[in-house]
Amino acid sequence: MKQDIALAGVGGQGVVSLGLVLATCARAEGLQVKMAEVHGMAQRGGSVHATLRISDEPIHGALIPRGDADLVLATEPLEALRYADELAPGGRLLTAADPHENIPDYPNLEDLLERLHSIPGAVVIEARRLASEAGTAKAANVVMAGAVSALLPISVETFEAQIRRVFKAKGQRIVDTNLKAFHMGREAARCATV
Repeated sequence: MKQDIALAGVGGQGVVSLGLVLATCARAEGLQVKMAEVHGMAQRGGSVHATLRISDEPIHGALIPRGDADLVLATEPLEALRYADELAPGGRLLTAADPHENIPDYPNLEDLLERLHSIPGAVVIEARRLASEAGTAKAANVVMAGAVSALLPISVETFEAQIRRVFKAKGQRIVDTNLKAFHMGREAARCATV
């Protein structure tokens, strides 16, 4: 088993944190993990890119050659399109539909989503809407964690345990909200990939 994942988004969206959650869950299942991030994400609104490699065999490096990613996971549609060429043939693109309009000439969202939908195997998740329905728009990345969980060989129980651990200090209501957001994202991805 091997999964090479390219993560993309913009500063302030929690791209690296999302990768760390996935890495922690993979480690909890006894898998090997390597992760790297592109420096410069501290600038809010700037492009953030990270790579995460998961395998049941030793991994010798954290970087993924262009065109070899099994999955591009994006928290923002323009960044998803920017990194779509990192996909291997047959790879999957999973992105949030919610734009982060950080540049004055941000493309028309309808045209952008149409281009993303034209990529074979692309899944676009309305993360912000689902997170709001779960109880808070702040849980959009947890929605995306749920969505990607439907594509990874990591158990739901492991993801749930990680969510409980991360949000425990904020109280049971926040834990429950994030668990609900996780399952809504997972279900949205499962429905989109059937």
